Amino acid sequence: MAENAASGGGWLSVVSVWAIALAGVGVVVGLAYAGGVDSFGGLGSLGVFAALGVVLAVVVVATLAVQLAARRPEGFVGRVSSSIAGAVVMVALAAALVAPVAVR
Repeated sequence: MAENAASGGGWLSVVSVWAIALAGVGVVVGLAYAGGVDSFGGLGSLGVFAALGVVLAVVVVATLAVQLAARRPEGFVGRVSSSIAGAVVMVALAAALVAPVAVR
């Protein structure tokens, strides 16, 4: 328990994954507002949401890679759940932000 408290409980790895999600969401939202749906290829208005799906997939893979690289089995499920839940919230908020642009 003291070792877990001394290392911050693994929250650094969770926050680093959230930073990856925030960067990906920021890029997608920025492109959506800068160039509209034309920035996402020939997918039409759903291309924005496809890009957000790719961001979420990258975050899931990054979460597993970061948590497995930590080599700490205690608390693995909690750290993975927190990482992915935070990313899902960010992607959901981004989807709500780009909905007016995607509908045009």
